[in-house]
Amino acid sequence: MYSSMESTYLPATTESIAKAQEAKDASESISILYRVIQDPSSSPDALRTKELAITNLTNYLTKENRAEELRNLLTQLRPFFSLIPKAKTAKIVRGVIDAVAKIPGTSDLQVSLCKEMVEWTRAEKRTFLRQRVESRLAALLLENREYTEALTLLTGLIKEVRRLDDKLLLVDIDLLESKLHFSLRNLPKAKASLTAARTAANAIYVPPAQQGTIDLQSGILHAEEKDYKTAYSYFFEAFEAFNALEDPRAIFSLKYMLLCKIMVNQADDVGGIISSKASLKYVGPDVDAMKAVADAYSKRSLKYFETALRDYKAQLEEDPIVHRHLSSLYDTLLEQNLCRLIEPYSKVEIEHIAQMIELPIDHVEKKLSQMILDKKFAGTLDQGAGCLIIFEELTTEAIFPATLETISNVGKVVDSLYMRSAKIMA
Repeated sequence: MYSSMESTYLPATTESIAKAQEAKDASESISILYRVIQDPSSSPDALRTKELAITNLTNYLTKENRAEELRNLLTQLRPFFSLIPKAKTAKIVRGVIDAVAKIPGTSDLQVSLCKEMVEWTRAEKRTFLRQRVESRLAALLLENREYTEALTLLTGLIKEVRRLDDKLLLVDIDLLESKLHFSLRNLPKAKASLTAARTAANAIYVPPAQQGTIDLQSGILHAEEKDYKTAYSYFFEAFEAFNALEDPRAIFSLKYMLLCKIMVNQADDVGGIISSKASLKYVGPDVDAMKAVADAYSKRSLKYFETALRDYKAQLEEDPIVHRHLSSLYDTLLEQNLCRLIEPYSKVEIEHIAQMIELPIDHVEKKLSQMILDKKFAGTLDQGAGCLIIFEELTTEAIFPATLETISNVGKVVDSLYMRSAKIMA
């Protein structure tokens, strides 16, 4: 801790702020700003100057990656918070929490900081601030995959916020709940939460960033249901919103747009989207990864597909949404290739198929077995001889079912005539 512990202080004036800005290095500026905050004066001008000092101090500590000092700063400022309006307190607290989030590797610190602030806000009866800090805490728990704790927190928070009818916060919380249920693979509840978020959003003005988040989540859920055309529309809307705001999430929206094009067998359109004016500034590993997948899919090449997965592991396999859909795409591509290779044969060695498709024998054998069980083709595996035996598919002539139906109808007519003649004879 810096001069926060010093007994000397500087008067909370614009001259002191200017002195901090003119300091030769960041450490000196931080020291001066700490001393400005220590000024015991509570006049309106002094309070305004202290607020500015806190903002500047937060920026300096963030640049210097001093996350622990930012945490201590919030504790130190608690007496000051009692002198300023609650709205300004909320702004400062959320600003410091956001500043800590900008420092890499502080996930655990953010969680503990949010929990501390929740306890303090509950003790001080600052409901407005507590609800927003709890919402932030739930988002952090979701990122850390602590789903049970996040769900418990959100369940109570949603009930409380609905009673207060705080629509803007409700949109945030419903979106969080949708993401949480999606992570837990509970698609119906994820869709229900997203619908609730949309309903709340329709009643108020929603900032563009939040609207982009809603569209992004909508696209993810539609893609999960294999409705890739609708998903593409939502991802496009999200991309436009994030691109206008220069939000880093724009690259994810673009990546998912390209994924949707590949999944609907329109991989040739990927190059055109990438070369568009809006997309050019996002060219990098993420876009290159999707282009490599699109090229592999266009060529129907499993080898190129696996090369892309290996070369762009961070962009493809570590993104759970892309990885899930590409796994499905890989299976489809593998099945198509295997069907094409075995088509000319009635009996073929599995080793030969594995050599042609350039995959391990056990992998090919397992996939062929699965395809036979799924009735993708008629055949059997002779594991003793290491061969695949393909049966000719029995084609049923269309005339046979029609003939049976005709005979059945004639039978009904004869029965009806017999019943009528029996009545006449009686």
